[in-house]
Amino acid sequence: MFKKILIANRGEIACRIIRTAKKMGIATVAVYSDADANSLHVQLADESVRIGPAEPSKSYLQIKKIINAMKRTGAEAVHPGYGFLSENAEFAKAVHAARKTFIGPPIGAIKSMGDKIESKKLAKEAGVNVIPGYIDVVKTAEDAADAAKEIGFPVMIKASAGGGGKGMRIAYNENEIKEGFRSASNEAMSSFADDRMLIEKYVQEPRHIEIQILADMKGNFVYLGERECTIQRRHQKVIEESPSIFVDKRMRRKMGLQAILLAKKVDYFSAGTVEFVVSGKDKNFYFLEMNTRLQVEHPVTELVTGIDLVEQMILIAAGQKIKFKQRNVKLNGWAIESRIYAEDPSRNFLPSIGRLSEYTHPAIESNAQKNHIRVDTGVEEGSEISMFYDPMISKLCTYGSNRRNAIKNMREALNEFCVEGVSHNINFLSSVLCHQKFIRGNISTNFIGEEYPKGYSPLDSAHKEEKLLAAIACFVHRRFVERSSAISGQITRPDLSAYADWIIITGKKRYRAKVLDSINQDSGFVIKLNNQKFRIISDWQFGDKIFRTKYNGEKVSAKIQGNSDSTYSLFYNGAQLDVFVLSPNNARLQKLMPKERATDSSKSLLSPMPGLLVSIAVKPDQSVRAGEELAVIEAMKMENILRAEKDCTIKTIEAEAGKSVEVDQIILTMK
Repeated sequence: MFKKILIANRGEIACRIIRTAKKMGIATVAVYSDADANSLHVQLADESVRIGPAEPSKSYLQIKKIINAMKRTGAEAVHPGYGFLSENAEFAKAVHAARKTFIGPPIGAIKSMGDKIESKKLAKEAGVNVIPGYIDVVKTAEDAADAAKEIGFPVMIKASAGGGGKGMRIAYNENEIKEGFRSASNEAMSSFADDRMLIEKYVQEPRHIEIQILADMKGNFVYLGERECTIQRRHQKVIEESPSIFVDKRMRRKMGLQAILLAKKVDYFSAGTVEFVVSGKDKNFYFLEMNTRLQVEHPVTELVTGIDLVEQMILIAAGQKIKFKQRNVKLNGWAIESRIYAEDPSRNFLPSIGRLSEYTHPAIESNAQKNHIRVDTGVEEGSEISMFYDPMISKLCTYGSNRRNAIKNMREALNEFCVEGVSHNINFLSSVLCHQKFIRGNISTNFIGEEYPKGYSPLDSAHKEEKLLAAIACFVHRRFVERSSAISGQITRPDLSAYADWIIITGKKRYRAKVLDSINQDSGFVIKLNNQKFRIISDWQFGDKIFRTKYNGEKVSAKIQGNSDSTYSLFYNGAQLDVFVLSPNNARLQKLMPKERATDSSKSLLSPMPGLLVSIAVKPDQSVRAGEELAVIEAMKMENILRAEKDCTIKTIEAEAGKSVEVDQIILTMK
């Protein structure tokens, strides 16, 4: 067994690999860029080596620097994690040339499976179902249009190299083919230094289901069931689960055997994942690609099988045999993973950057194991979310005896998760977990686009528990009143009967509220809201961001933001409720307050995120139609096209292509 390994990665996956290595008694070496000098993975490792500036091309993608770090520290092996160099055959070759061990598959498998065109050919030869398409490189937008006409719309344009949703576009007509081809190839070149593109039929009502496999160097192969990764945005996974509600035993076996057929075709060993697109109509499944690395969503497989995939990768790389057979693999219970990103769901999930001024998660609590919660993270309070890397904050996983329990545990855990300092998708994830179509398993990869066509805002979500949340706001406000009375020089136990009647305003609704009694030694109140009584008992204290109580025997955890000025925002199950708690007199006056007018920004194109302004497609005095391209911004290696929302004429250009822009910076103005 290795005595020391180097992790050629950063963030949560580096921390996760270090955790297993420590369990196995193996020393670890972290590598870091200037932006990651104080990061969590550096703190957790036994040693660390600086490898360059923040830009990945100058640090985490520098093969020579990583090999030198291995030589300097005496690391015998390297685990690449996912992303960066994890599927780079040249890196694996350099590791072998340095007489070190690459914890991953053989070079030939990385090379052939890393090329989507080559992998599709090999899959077809191996007897694996493949999607109808043009099995060759498409060199120009015109060639792409011709191929699409042959295949039939809609089609998927995608990069031959790489993954993670980068370099992918769906086209429903010839115009979308030409624009999508250019944008996807630019994105592929930026992300993978390879702009080769392929084109294939886009499967309608698609579900994304993948099979996890393990293989050793002795010729033993097993599959560890499936993961459903259908909930996606911009072709990137958001929520994953294992097993899939859509897959039965027969289908699981067929998919598993096809995955192994492909792995055998390329003499595979280590952990790997074969991804399939599955038709929601007829359950036909087609090969998408094989990822020759550890997947982001691997924890859900670990939770239902009890198998540590990182440990297995290390054992296999050390030449050991898999110690269990296919018949020993059992899927017990259900696991769900939610990817918590620094992004703004109300702005089409554009990434957000900044410092985590607050970061607390439910797995910090001692009862996390009992509640079946797992958090894989690479950050802590005070960490910086940088524009140079993927905006993932952490992966929240929950386990249950069945899907219903796993979903329930996930909802509760998301309600307990607190992130401040950057925009994030926690409320959006909660909204999806509460969505009836998701609960029923009636989903496709179009779910987010179809169910959230105008994006997502927690204010847009209807609240089933509005009265309960209004009562919670009343509880908190009463506490503020008590404190104000106590610190203003009044007696310790002032007569608060004058503060028992309130008017609660939530949007267009008004409730009469009355605090009837204190209960449980003043840890709760009986609050009457119109004609409904609520017994609210909680150990909430000033400064707490989470209000915890029970209602109808169920645990309720709501995030609360508020002050003593009678204004409170509560977040629960993906929705936001703004509450005003006013005295009857102030409520009458509130009706007379003038409405605040929104700032008119309709004649300016504002940058929706920080990033690089790649190009500006228009000039002053140019007439533009609705839907036409105005500019392109790149952030975290994703290209985002900004389009005109209506017909207009360009007035001025306020920003320069090739320069960085800040969020809400004016790019151009319109007449």
